[in-house]
Amino acid sequence: MTFIDEHRKVFGVEPICRVLTEHGLLISPSTYYAAKSRRPSARTVRDAELDGHIRRVHAANYGVYGARKVWRHLLREGHQVARCTVERRMRALGLAGARRGKKIRTTTADPGHQRASDLLKRDFSAPRPNMVWVADFTYVHAWCGIVYVAFVIDVYSRAIVGWSAATSKRAGLVLDALDMALWRRGRTGRPVGPRLIHHSDAGSQYTGFRFTAHLMGAGIDASIGTVGDALDNALMESQIGLYKTELIKPRGPWRTLAEVELATAEWVEWFNTTRLHSAIGNVPPEEYEALYYAQHQPSETIGINP
Repeated sequence: MTFIDEHRKVFGVEPICRVLTEHGLLISPSTYYAAKSRRPSARTVRDAELDGHIRRVHAANYGVYGARKVWRHLLREGHQVARCTVERRMRALGLAGARRGKKIRTTTADPGHQRASDLLKRDFSAPRPNMVWVADFTYVHAWCGIVYVAFVIDVYSRAIVGWSAATSKRAGLVLDALDMALWRRGRTGRPVGPRLIHHSDAGSQYTGFRFTAHLMGAGIDASIGTVGDALDNALMESQIGLYKTELIKPRGPWRTLAEVELATAEWVEWFNTTRLHSAIGNVPPEEYEALYYAQHQPSETIGINP
């Protein structure tokens, strides 16, 4: 049917059907016209409607959602649809989720710095927000040179609580990300209390005097993983992988620091408020934290370890 539709204006329906029949594809003009006049099936109508929703959800989420997250998103919107149906229609539409590439490490240790001990021991879990933060930075190739981007993540909700971007990977880069995290938490009425753990790799930016003194001044306990072992900061490695896969690679080439900063700000807002995260029950990080605070009194959540 599709072949006839595409060529009927040039050759006409009857000649096309005659040639197809001569080559063993038995179809008469009356069969073609009957099929064209037949009302579409319920499944065809349903697929057409679903295709519109799938395209919308996929496009609205940076084009990075695979079938599972598109399905979860549609369920949250109230659409009753099977996951296998979403998979079938995404294949038909040529839509797919983003795939991660290789992680290139940026850690450069300074043997002259004293390092804090590893307080997490690869246990990336927390019973409440503002109890464990993990941090790291990555780089983005741009026409202006290398742009470094640092992040601070709350382990409980996977929320990006702080970030910064700069053309230098000196201590100011990671300090700015930490200060944003402290400011954002304070602005929302959820300031950090004592015994918050800040975990990072052994990069010199995190082991230097300036950064460690800043942590001490804020009442935060430093935790440092071992050198060259990605498992000691696995959650942050995964987060940076998402950033590269969902934003940096598909949206390049990048030109300036300002362009990277604007795009990162938009992506962080989407990540915290909209993106479904499987590790926290397929809800966005801010929603997950809101559910926690709705179930606990303020005195239970600020500055008190369980």
